[in-house]
Amino acid sequence: TGFLGLWGNRVDAIDFYTSIVERLSRDICGEREKVSSNTKSIMPAAFVSFKTRWGAAVCAQTQQSRNPTTWLTEWAPEPRDVYWENLAIPFVFLTIRRLIAAIAFFFLTFLFMIPIAIVQSLANIESIEKALPFLKPIIEVKFIKSFIQGFLPGIALKIFLLFLPTILMMMSKFEGFISLSALERRSAIAGLAYDHPLCLPLPYMSPCRIPKTIGVSIPMKATFFITYIMVDGWAGVAGEILRLKPLIIYHLKNSFLVKTEKDREEAMDPGTIGFNTGEPQIQLYFLLGLVYAVVTPILLPFIIVFFALAYVVYRHQIINVYHQEYESAAAFWPDVHVRVVAALIVSQLLLMGLLSTKEASQSTPLLITLPVLTICFHRFCKGRYEPAFVRYPLQEAMMKDTLERAKEANLNLKGFLQNAYIHPVFKSADESDGESESEWERSPALVATKRTSKRFTPMPSKDGGSVLSLDQVNDECLKP
Repeated sequence: TGFLGLWGNRVDAIDFYTSIVERLSRDICGEREKVSSNTKSIMPAAFVSFKTRWGAAVCAQTQQSRNPTTWLTEWAPEPRDVYWENLAIPFVFLTIRRLIAAIAFFFLTFLFMIPIAIVQSLANIESIEKALPFLKPIIEVKFIKSFIQGFLPGIALKIFLLFLPTILMMMSKFEGFISLSALERRSAIAGLAYDHPLCLPLPYMSPCRIPKTIGVSIPMKATFFITYIMVDGWAGVAGEILRLKPLIIYHLKNSFLVKTEKDREEAMDPGTIGFNTGEPQIQLYFLLGLVYAVVTPILLPFIIVFFALAYVVYRHQIINVYHQEYESAAAFWPDVHVRVVAALIVSQLLLMGLLSTKEASQSTPLLITLPVLTICFHRFCKGRYEPAFVRYPLQEAMMKDTLERAKEANLNLKGFLQNAYIHPVFKSADESDGESESEWERSPALVATKRTSKRFTPMPSKDGGSVLSLDQVNDECLKP
């Protein structure tokens, strides 16, 4: 029982460690009671549950007080999606934090481009021979020269981009978003903002030189991006299948850190897919495909091969390998749609600039209708479909409430909602994260749905009770 077991009284190991576990359990319970009774530990935020979807929709989508900053209501994220560290940030501090993050992002953009520009300028034969003359005999070797010309620029760019997702995620957490999905969406938007200047050097030139640059400079970069697609895209997809890094980390943990079966399960955890890193990569290649489709079409086969491989590989990984960390109800799609439309507009503007430098400059004014029609289409989609991702219709809420009362008259969600949003500090020691997640995933749907051959079914269902048609539900909703 002494230091490192070198001296002291000899006791039974099971009894000794059992007493330690009991003592730690008492200490944990004491700390929980202390936190619960301490007024300084109360967060200025709460999760409110309602008996009906209609009541929740009204509360979440309306202003509760004359002063809009007194009570701020919004839809709560899924329990697995909550980022608890940011719940206690006041509203005023949120505004200040996001202003600071915007300024930091502005300066980081230029500071990050400086080393990339230096590396890209040195990653060619002439620049290296000029900067390091003593390496000229080695560089002239055929194999080394081919490697420098073909793969060194792409590898150098990939190395600098490895640290970018971590920095952007830290900035997103500093801004104060309260859900993991919001953090990853914000980080993905910022990551794509860094990727755009890599293939479009337009912000760094005068407007009068844009047509000439489009006609001359951008096609010259096609070779670099073909190499980058093979180094980052094709090799990245192959690495996703092999998963060498997680395999090495698992064996290291298994050799030095794993003591129990729980430790082994944690070491084997594959994690999540990481939308903040994967989604910007897909968007970047989509942008490259649209841009170079009109400038250098030879790049398109490399893009098509990447998307084909990525579809097969990531579909397999999502279904069979990765764990679903949260459910965001397709919150990523509006941002993805905006970036797809923006990439389409950029490709159309580049087509106009390219034709203005060729003999077909007279047809350039006619192409102005393309971005105009694309913007109109985007505004239509934004007004028609985006509200479905950010607001919940009261009509839909009332219909589902009525259907639920008809099929599940004795349904009581109080017991489920009472323990749904519990801070990790107050979770029992026996409840692991994996068990809670699996229990959440195994929870049955509130209203069982069934595919039927007829829209109106007068016969009762097999589950018991009656089946209401859409018109009957609407009539029920209109009753006072």
